[in-house]
Amino acid sequence: MHRKRFYYFLKIQYLGYRLHGWQKQPAVKTVEGLITKTLKWVIPEAKYKILGTSRTDAMVSAGESAFELFVDHEPLSNLDYFLELFNKNLPQDIRALHIEEVDANFNIIQHSKMKEYAYLFCFGKKYHPFCAPFMANFQEDLDIEKMKAGAKLFEGRHHFRNYSVRVSEKSTFERTILRSEIVENTLYTANFFPQQSFVFHIHGAGFLRHQVRLMMGAMVLLGRGELSLEDIRNSLLENTPEHQMDYIAPASGLILNKMEFE
Repeated sequence: MHRKRFYYFLKIQYLGYRLHGWQKQPAVKTVEGLITKTLKWVIPEAKYKILGTSRTDAMVSAGESAFELFVDHEPLSNLDYFLELFNKNLPQDIRALHIEEVDANFNIIQHSKMKEYAYLFCFGKKYHPFCAPFMANFQEDLDIEKMKAGAKLFEGRHHFRNYSVRVSEKSTFERTILRSEIVENTLYTANFFPQQSFVFHIHGAGFLRHQVRLMMGAMVLLGRGELSLEDIRNSLLENTPEHQMDYIAPASGLILNKMEFE
């Protein structure tokens, strides 16, 4: 007999500092693992599975991420009640923002989307320890104006082979960055944040593994004077292996800030 399946799209947000990324793994806490565990309490009789849209790394947070929930046989009877019950049972560092029913044609992996990343950082003096889950602290002088100029070089369509790790034969290195800039941070604030901090904004449709953290790492090296603006330009050209970036900026400063689905 043909099995009836129901499809739901959920948006969530989470603090990644204590978590080992999105993907479910044995013996460690992950976003997918905690969501799956919570669903067992919320819909104990249902047969279901979930599919995430973005596999964030350990300690990376999300202001807005998403997953698809597939439920077999019986639909969720009341979505508002489900969302309320789901949030009551989720741990405090994960929150569900929205749920809607979709159809079988929707595919959260293949569906066109735009990702907005934000990397929070400060430099100079050591920051208050409470800042650690949200931003990176580079305890040195950085040329922030040079970093701002370098960030703009990423905008447009470029070859990002030098900003990726663990690539495969199927990897596509040509990527388009719609926005790339370093500005003073007004996005997230707290009374224990340093007097001045910055955010590296990166917008694009898709990113390679560790691409954003390698881009941020290159900006730090640029600010230190270990790379030049010309080095950044050359690193974005095809077939320039001598410009492979190897400094991956700390994960805790990175936030998947927003996702837009068309």
